[in-house]
Order: sequence, then structure tokens, then C-alpha cells
Amino acid sequence: MGDQQRMRASDRDRQQVVERLRSALEDGRLTMDEYMDRMESAYQAVTYGDLVPLYADLPASSPVTAGPETAARAAAPSALFSWLGGLPTALRVLWVKWLAVVSINVVVWALVSGTGGHLAYPWPLWVAGPWGAVLFAVSAGVTLFRRSRPSVAGPVSRAAG
Repeated sequence: MGDQQRMRASDRDRQQVVERLRSALEDGRLTMDEYMDRMESAYQAVTYGDLVPLYADLPASSPVTAGPETAARAAAPSALFSWLGGLPTALRVLWVKWLAVVSINVVVWALVSGTGGHLAYPWPLWVAGPWGAVLFAVSAGVTLFRRSRPSVAGPVSRAAG
């Protein structure tokens, strides 16, 4: 294993791998289960050596170690995920998991309603609502905290008083 394979990966490196995996999912190269498994592994990766196997069997459509301008373009592939860009990685993963669970519940509810001949009680609201509200509140709090934090432009001067 080369020295670069043992180097620690950054959050940006992990995000670029996830974007590459999302692109492979959209192209039909990965199933949703494969994408979710690889995405979780990418966010848990520590070194470049942990990241490489996650995309080794996919075509090289874009390099993993792209420059900042390429990373900025890849960070917002669709309007659905663009609002997640400013959140920490852990919150982004929780949002994706929430969306997957809610989607599965809505599909099951629709199938039950469709085969039963009448609309069933909308129980997916109990799955989506409370957890979505908690995630929204935490995400809003983190966003507000990050915006209200003073920028680190230089030393802080203290007035004697």
C-alpha cells in the first residue's frame, strides 16, 4: 500500500466520493442499497485507502481529488440536495437516511391503500413528522449558529473597562 493510501482523507474527499457514487446511482450503475452502503462507508472512511474500493469498479467520470471549482460544481448536483451543502456531514447523512425511510414508508402506505381499495390512515406522517421536525430544528440551529459566529479575521482587541 502506497503512502497516499495511508494518508487521512478530508471531509471534502469523502463528499467527492459520495457525489461520484450519487452520479453512478443516477446512471443506474448502483442500486439504492449499494449506494447507501457505500455512502455510509465513505462517511466513515479515515484514509484514501478506505475510499478507493468504494468507487474502484465505477468508470472514472471525474477525478476524486478535484480542485475547488470542480468540487463546488459537484456539491450542488440538484436543487433537492443543494440546501444540504452548508450542513455538517453527520446532519447530511441523517437527512438522507430520513428521506429514504420516509420514502419507503410512503410507498408501503400507497401500496396498502391501492390494494385495499380505500385510502388507509396516513401513518407515514408519524414517521416523517416528528423526526423531520427534530432534524429541521437541529439543522436550523446549526445554520444560525454558524452564521452568527464571528469570522476569524484577526486578533480580537479588548477594551479596558
